[in-house]
Amino acid sequence: MGRSRSKRTALPPTERLHPRADDLDLVSTEEVVRRLHQEDEAAVRAVRPALREVARVARAVSDALRAGGRLLYVGAGTSGRLGVLDASECPPTFGASPQQVQAVIAGGRRAMTHAVEGAEDDAEAGAASMIRLRVESRDVVCGISASARTPFVLGALEEARRRGARTVLVCCNRPGPRVRVEHVLLAETGPELVAGSTRLKAGTATKLILNALTTAAFVTQGKVYRGRMVDVRPTNEKLRARATRMVAELTDLSPAAAARLLERARGEVKVALAMHFTGLPEKEAKRRLKQTTLRDLVSNKNKNPSPSGRGTG
Repeated sequence: MGRSRSKRTALPPTERLHPRADDLDLVSTEEVVRRLHQEDEAAVRAVRPALREVARVARAVSDALRAGGRLLYVGAGTSGRLGVLDASECPPTFGASPQQVQAVIAGGRRAMTHAVEGAEDDAEAGAASMIRLRVESRDVVCGISASARTPFVLGALEEARRRGARTVLVCCNRPGPRVRVEHVLLAETGPELVAGSTRLKAGTATKLILNALTTAAFVTQGKVYRGRMVDVRPTNEKLRARATRMVAELTDLSPAAAARLLERARGEVKVALAMHFTGLPEKEAKRRLKQTTLRDLVSNKNKNPSPSGRGTG
């Protein structure tokens, strides 16, 4: 009995048996769902101690993107899929280039929907992915590993560090002394209700951290104005309606007038707003927005109003 307990405590926290899980297969479905929800709440609390460091990394990511660098996520299994999810949402949400935030998953594209046996254990493949992507000093490489010891991820981080990139590890167990990165974003979520199933609480905490990283980084770059995603790419009917609604709400124009203004701005919400608030033509508004944020452009216009006044669309 003592030997068994010793083995259990030697396991990393995310692999241990949850103290309230022994009867999980005996309780009602409602009770299973209730306990899972309680664990989700615990995941949110686990992220809180890491917020200051998350903000530091978000600033580093923003600086890297401004300098022409990239944010590169590296993970395996659930962790890798969460990286792919966050990276894939940045272009439609923030108008980012697909090259700015990328994700590498052990086992390649097939691993998005199927388990690829042994892929996460290949440290050399992780390192090779960094070589293939030509990682350099302008980049931020963010490894994602709930266990903090996935060989594919650690191999990638080691190669990224060797190439001068800033390195980050998002994890739910404390990393060992051999893990050498500049930033550790640790959410100590502990044992899962289904032992070792880190798609649960650890996955929830990881997603919260990744969402915060990219959202904060892009907010600091002026991709959000008054709580709206003003660099959204209106590529479908829902997004076109959202773009028109944003312009109408922020300018007090009628929906019809907002649609006309948006058309003159070639579908770009931020350009339409700059045109309205400054009276600038489309090309000049676009040029100015490459030099400053919409908020700064509007603030400076209000401080130094020109005789021409506002555009009305």
